Amino acid sequence: MEAPLLKAGALQDAIFNSVNFSSIATDAQGVVQIFNVGAERMLGYRAADVVDKLTPADISDAQELIVRADALSGEFHTTILPGFEALVYKAVRGLEDIYELTYIRADGTRVPALVSVTALHGPDGKLIGFLLIGTDNTARKQVEAEQELLDQRLRDQQFYTRSLIESNIDPLITTDPRGTISDVNHQMELLTGRTRDELIGAPFRSCFTEPQRAEEGITRVLRESKVTNYELTALARDGTETVVSFNATTFHDRDRKLQGVFAAARDVTERKHFEHALQKSNVELQVAREAAEKANLAKSEFLSSMSHELRTPLNAVLGFAQLMASEVPPPAARQQRSIDQILKGGWYLLRLINEILDLAMIESGKVTMSQEPMSMTDVLQDCKGMIEPQAAKRGIAMTFPSFDNALYVHADRTRVKQVMINLLSNAIKYNGSGGSVIVQCVASDKDRVRVCVKDTGSGLSADQLSQLFQPFNRLGQEDGGEEGTGIGLVVTKQLVELMGGKIGVESAVGVGTVFWVEFAAALAPVLENIEEVAMERRPTAAPEIGQQPTLLYVEDNPANLALVEQLIGRRGDLKLLTAINAPLGIALARAYVPDVILMDINLPGMSGFGALKVLQDDPLTAHIPVLALSANAVPRDIEKGLEAGFFRYLTKPIRVREFMEALDVALQHGAESGTRPPVELASQAHQEAEKLPC
Repeated sequence: MEAPLLKAGALQDAIFNSVNFSSIATDAQGVVQIFNVGAERMLGYRAADVVDKLTPADISDAQELIVRADALSGEFHTTILPGFEALVYKAVRGLEDIYELTYIRADGTRVPALVSVTALHGPDGKLIGFLLIGTDNTARKQVEAEQELLDQRLRDQQFYTRSLIESNIDPLITTDPRGTISDVNHQMELLTGRTRDELIGAPFRSCFTEPQRAEEGITRVLRESKVTNYELTALARDGTETVVSFNATTFHDRDRKLQGVFAAARDVTERKHFEHALQKSNVELQVAREAAEKANLAKSEFLSSMSHELRTPLNAVLGFAQLMASEVPPPAARQQRSIDQILKGGWYLLRLINEILDLAMIESGKVTMSQEPMSMTDVLQDCKGMIEPQAAKRGIAMTFPSFDNALYVHADRTRVKQVMINLLSNAIKYNGSGGSVIVQCVASDKDRVRVCVKDTGSGLSADQLSQLFQPFNRLGQEDGGEEGTGIGLVVTKQLVELMGGKIGVESAVGVGTVFWVEFAAALAPVLENIEEVAMERRPTAAPEIGQQPTLLYVEDNPANLALVEQLIGRRGDLKLLTAINAPLGIALARAYVPDVILMDINLPGMSGFGALKVLQDDPLTAHIPVLALSANAVPRDIEKGLEAGFFRYLTKPIRVREFMEALDVALQHGAESGTRPPVELASQAHQEAEKLPC
């Protein structure tokens, strides 16, 4: 019988002295009687330091004992003091008691433990002590602390995510793959008039006026993974309809498994109303624009037609009046005065017709500009010759700048001359008797050239200056002795601005007025590599007399004329004829029947297109290749020129090689076609040539 007893005792000793458990046995008063190896290892005390000296309460956290005593006092409705009694109160009554306790180690550190307390009784059933078996709870506490931290982080993340969702100004909604709503934000509640609980679990389509289209939208997102600007009309519980634009995408879990659709809606009701109103306004604006354009076109056509209709009888009036004035013997003095009044009124009426026609053409956009480098000095010199006789009649002294240093601008020569003649005429017309007009032409800042026309007239007040460029406003001069239309300055200003220039005026009452215009400065036109090209094309032998091909160049810009003269002179195998306007060019073409004609487009009076039409309709000149040479170089201008019948359309500035090759092709074409005018027509033309001016 001793063997089983010894074996049982060995097992009990092994269990009691296990290093994995702290086993602390006390007497009935709680004083430690047994402190096993596991307790020494866990708590750092030696058994000799504890046994018969301390109670488990002495090595436990005092605050925890107070908390435990309060909890037991409330549970059992009696006062339990903190200390050993609080550790064993349930065990004394035979109740199972396992709780968490923090021991204070010998070195002062803390160790969390899970403690099981059992009451020990003797053979007679009398309480003889207590057994406290504890396990180190540090690892579990760490895991619990980490889990709590993770849980808190998750709660914080969920709160943050929810805050983002709720702070969005747009309604947000998520659905599962079947289109059932799984979550919404507060904006979606406001949009639909339903609570979050009411919306979650409801079909997405039930929130809109077109359920089928809404369901198609979800299907499209699931198919394409993304949809933008998908418009639906949300239907609220109270019947309110709101147009929204949805942007939606699919979302997945971390295993890339489809979870559903996330959609954001933007209220576009106001935008829709605005677009509708804008569309309506655009339609109205288009109608108004078309009406205005139609009215403007009708006005321009009317003015053009009336101009033509007025010129015809006016031509007869002026013609017969001049015949009457030149009769032999001359008319009587009284008749001469009447004829002079007829002529004065007629010429004034003609000027009025011309100015109205100019204004109508500008407003209708029919004025064409040929902007290229041109000599401002040459224009002023031409104007001087034209305006000085008018100034001399009125006793006005004219002062022009020196013409030694040429200044070039980028503009249309004909229109610039028109501008300057208008300003100079006004300076003479509204000047005082014995006054003066001073013209200045200088290079100003920022690559500009400024021309000033200063007079010594009565000047203009601030109120008159504010009305200066108004059509038909003569600034109170209607009752004055000077004739005028109130259109000239309006036309002048619009022409200057069409050429990219500026116009301004400065005036002082009783002192005089200064009008100025500015244009972009330009360099004198030059021909590059002219020597190289000329050498390449120098004829091997001089052509025989009478067999030399003839080129007729119709151009009003002296600088361009000089360039082409220089170029043809270097070439050496062409005879050059020049004309400064279309009528003279047509006359020369009929008289000399040149082999090639080079035609500027923007000519004074008749344009290059008009001249081409006349030449094409004349059997004498219809066969001649006509090359256009113009500063109008946009593709539409070139297409228009070729459609009109120009053989080639060359653009300024001249590219020498291209220019030479075009001449050669035109000459070759004329030679191969072999079409010449009838002999009798040619003979008649040469006879008329003798009458032309040099």
